Amino acid sequence: MASYLEIFIVACLTGMTALLSHRSAAVFHDGIRPILPQLVEGTMKRREAGSIAFGLSIGFVASVGISFTLKTGLLNAWLLFLPTDIIGVLAVNSLLAVGLGAVWGVLVLTCLLPVNQLLTALPVDVLGALGELSSPVVSAFALFPLVAIFYQFGWKSSLLAAAAVLMTRIVIVRFFPQLMPESIQIFTGMVLLLGIAIVHDLRSRAGAPEAGEGVSVFEERTSRIVKNLPYIAAAGALIAAVASMKLFAGSEVSIFTLERAYSAAVTPAESQALVHQAALAEFMRGLGFVPMIATTALATGVYAVAGFTFVFTVGYLAPNPWIAALLGAAVISAEVLLLRTIGKWLGRYPSVRNASDNIRNAMNMLMEYALLIGSIFAAIKMAGYTGFSIATALYFINEASGRPVQKIAAPVVAVMLTGVILNLLYWVGLFQTIR
Repeated sequence: MASYLEIFIVACLTGMTALLSHRSAAVFHDGIRPILPQLVEGTMKRREAGSIAFGLSIGFVASVGISFTLKTGLLNAWLLFLPTDIIGVLAVNSLLAVGLGAVWGVLVLTCLLPVNQLLTALPVDVLGALGELSSPVVSAFALFPLVAIFYQFGWKSSLLAAAAVLMTRIVIVRFFPQLMPESIQIFTGMVLLLGIAIVHDLRSRAGAPEAGEGVSVFEERTSRIVKNLPYIAAAGALIAAVASMKLFAGSEVSIFTLERAYSAAVTPAESQALVHQAALAEFMRGLGFVPMIATTALATGVYAVAGFTFVFTVGYLAPNPWIAALLGAAVISAEVLLLRTIGKWLGRYPSVRNASDNIRNAMNMLMEYALLIGSIFAAIKMAGYTGFSIATALYFINEASGRPVQKIAAPVVAVMLTGVILNLLYWVGLFQTIR
């Protein structure tokens, strides 16, 4: 059971992220960010914006957020921050936003153990089966820079990049088994993506007259973000502190590694090595998000609650929550203060700036693919091809009905519903569990 201190810190975190959303200062969901300036300008009502935020977020909360937390026992950003995005947008004043956001954090943390115990006691092991999600997700995610290169620079550059990235994995697995190959793949892919983009821009502007700064809009937008820096810094401090307390994993690339790291079955040395692997993977993922987060923040004047997500890495590596909080606040503050510089740099290299869209598309596509594969594995683990048949039917029912559940979340929702159906069938005597 969570301690009172843990509950208090998580409540403070979700209350703060709800306040950031209410002030249109920062949100977690990239799709909500462009609509918030309309709230500030008064061209959109909170109810309308809240409806949009709910539609964009609820599928991820109900699938990825809940399933990952139930499987690993760790809180995650989808479960904590997407609901506070909605709460903050809908709240009529700051006090209500903070209060409802804090209540959400308390509910999530206090209900986690009872729900986990309930699911574990079921005759068909849903939680154990959901563990099959982890390997495809981690492995597929490591390929996002490569897929982004496919999208942006064509097949010739893609073939060379694919050879380099895949050879990197082969060498690491063969000669350095103690390292996490996915982290090295991400690093290699990001270096190649940035290198190809910069070379492309240098060639494109060779002999052309130097363009003007062209970033006045970027500079104007940052003033609003800087004005909210105290609140953003507080959120960064709390995120890092919660991560340091072994309660939170920032993303899909680290959550399953951290689950193993915090397990009682590993030695302290093994745990530390796994934490370092998770931190490296999270850092590389953050590098991939810098262009996307920076450009959307500069264009809208709305930041991300976790910034460039480097606060996650800080939290994993910090020796205690207090140091984590100080470092988290410092890191996210530095990010905000560097936004103008980043904007100017991105203005000089448009291919790097444009890579943000390709990175996002690549991540979404790979997550859809990985979660589909992982969900198939999970369904088969629960009930062989009976489970596969039920999950497949549910998935295509969602497709045929116009995707009321987003494509990325649909496989996970399908396999969770499959678990419910199988347990009902067991209780009426129509299904026997696989031993």
